[in-house]
Amino acid sequence: MRRIILTLFGVGTCGLAAVYAQNGIDPALLAKASAGDTAAEVQVGESYETGKGVDRDYSQAAAWYLKAADQGTVAGELHLAELYRDGGGKAFPRDPVKSAQWYLKAADQGDVSAQGTMGMLYMLGVGVPRSDADAYFWLDLASSAQGPDQERYEINRQNVGTRITADQLDEIGQRVAAWKAKHPHRE
Repeated sequence: MRRIILTLFGVGTCGLAAVYAQNGIDPALLAKASAGDTAAEVQVGESYETGKGVDRDYSQAAAWYLKAADQGTVAGELHLAELYRDGGGKAFPRDPVKSAQWYLKAADQGDVSAQGTMGMLYMLGVGVPRSDADAYFWLDLASSAQGPDQERYEINRQNVGTRITADQLDEIGQRVAAWKAKHPHRE
């Protein structure tokens, strides 16, 4: 009986590996992802989102991205935000509110592109209530970091700044200082 169980287990494991290899997902990558490796979870999600080696499946992509995002990984959060922003046709509808929620998580962890995106989302009222003060806050944080989009963030911050009061500007300055104190690695 023991030999039968071991034989069946071996066939089952080899069979699974063959299915994943046939589908184009490296069994070692899938094993790492299944064990909770966030980078591997994102890679498997990307395979499903792009249809690289497997049939395109936005729901599977979202499930793998969510595994990484639930562990606080910015890459998982950003992939989810973008997936909900762009959608996947009828199979995966756009959801601006969920997109904004995931961008916000990444922005609050210090991702500059997510901060710039949050500034624009608040400025336009997409997925979040329109708020010039919140837009200025996120754009101020994004423009304070060196990078290729720094000038664009500064220009957008200046534009939205024309629509806020001096009192709001003082409050935002306090929020920015508190955020930076909580995230000293950004300095």
